[in-house]
Amino acid sequence: MADYKYTPADFKSDQEVRWCPGCGDHAILSAVQRALPEIADALDTPHNLFTFVSGIGCSSRFIYYMKTYGFHSVHGRANAVATGVKTANPRLSVWVTTGDGDSLAIGGNHFIHAIRRNVDLNVILFNNEIYGLTKGQYSPTSKLGKITKTSPYGTVEKPFNPGELVIGAKGTFFARTIDMEVALSKECMIAAARHTGMSVIEALQNCVIFNDKTHADFAADKATRAERTVTLRHGEKMLFGANNEKGIVFENMKLKVVTVGQDGYTLDDVLTHDAHERDTTLHSMLAAMKYPDYPVALGVIRSVEDDSVYDRAVEKQVEEVKAASKIHCVDDLLRSGATWEVE
Repeated sequence: MADYKYTPADFKSDQEVRWCPGCGDHAILSAVQRALPEIADALDTPHNLFTFVSGIGCSSRFIYYMKTYGFHSVHGRANAVATGVKTANPRLSVWVTTGDGDSLAIGGNHFIHAIRRNVDLNVILFNNEIYGLTKGQYSPTSKLGKITKTSPYGTVEKPFNPGELVIGAKGTFFARTIDMEVALSKECMIAAARHTGMSVIEALQNCVIFNDKTHADFAADKATRAERTVTLRHGEKMLFGANNEKGIVFENMKLKVVTVGQDGYTLDDVLTHDAHERDTTLHSMLAAMKYPDYPVALGVIRSVEDDSVYDRAVEKQVEEVKAASKIHCVDDLLRSGATWEVE
């Protein structure tokens, strides 16, 4: 492998991509296929160790377009199946492609417990705030008051914020990107692969048919994104705006948006992002920021290494039990108790 450099073409299948023209899934697919060659090289992971698992939904067609091993599971069960795959073969680099309906509604239980267990999975959560495959019902992330086929008078439910959910479940890695920001998506995916433990990337994605422009308030174009989002990178100041003239400060136990050079605020007052801080307080506040009160936080928000990784712990336990056991094969098992000879 050391003499061969993978390219994105090595991870593209021969299947026709059958998402709607203009769907944000196309850009996410491109980001993954661009990221995997770098991940393979950096982590010395050969092509045959990459595995993609999906549930049900538009995002779950992803596995057909990847030239890797894959498993198209059932609705809401992608994280459970992926946990089994990773635990059975810890050498694999296991990726989950799932949607806001698939993992936050019917699959919510599996999602939070995979996070709690800190299974070494890389989860890409496509969030278009709608059920797209089943033609436009509201999802757990649909905005309050959203009119859909199943909420003709507007939803009366407050939506989940996936970042708060991940961090609240003791998640060790959470990142957020936007479908059209391919370079940022690739950056987040490489960071997720390098992380040991459960990695969740929320990909804000547009459904042009059933929920078009749902993220347009802050993601419509580059100019809008510059003014209404902040891209966080560990060790860098939390600056945003066309000329990085705005920043995030912590004041009176709250986050506050300021303009550097005005009202006495200087660059020194602006927070420096620490993605590795174990305390979840600030990471939760950053994940919760919403436009128009705040810029939407993008990039790697939380990345904390934790020794308690589920699949590694299971593997270690199995080896310890095997080493201490007097049974080393099926024949030993059959002869381990009382035996009789039948004539």
